Amino acid sequence: MATDSNEGKTRYSDQELEEFKQIILEKLAKAKADLEALREAYTNNGENDINDTSPTFKVLEEGYQVMSKEENARLAARQQKFIASLEAALVRIENKTYGICRETGKLIDKERLRVVPHATLSIDAKMEQGNKRPTPPPPAE
Repeated sequence: MATDSNEGKTRYSDQELEEFKQIILEKLAKAKADLEALREAYTNNGENDINDTSPTFKVLEEGYQVMSKEENARLAARQQKFIASLEAALVRIENKTYGICRETGKLIDKERLRVVPHATLSIDAKMEQGNKRPTPPPPAE
């Protein structure tokens, strides 16, 4: 796999930003479609009627529907957060600050941005952030 050299560059070129913009727009369209499907799933009024089934099955079915709707609502909330991150990335492209690590100020590797186009941290900064997790207190004696 070829690596792009970012030595000496302070920002991505307009052509590179356009490439990232297209990637983000594609992911954004898919994310919005997925969100709509999730919303439909958790707002569905139970069109598969269970009135003619046994009372035990009905209780189990209703319990499953509640859990399923809660899970879909959680997934939808996550999807909304993802959409917001992609939209924020589009703003950074317009401002020509896209692809600049918010910790180091250096350019984030192109391959990382192609995979995670809403990234705001370089791999090094992300790994460093992971190492900064608070250490648990020693066990009480």
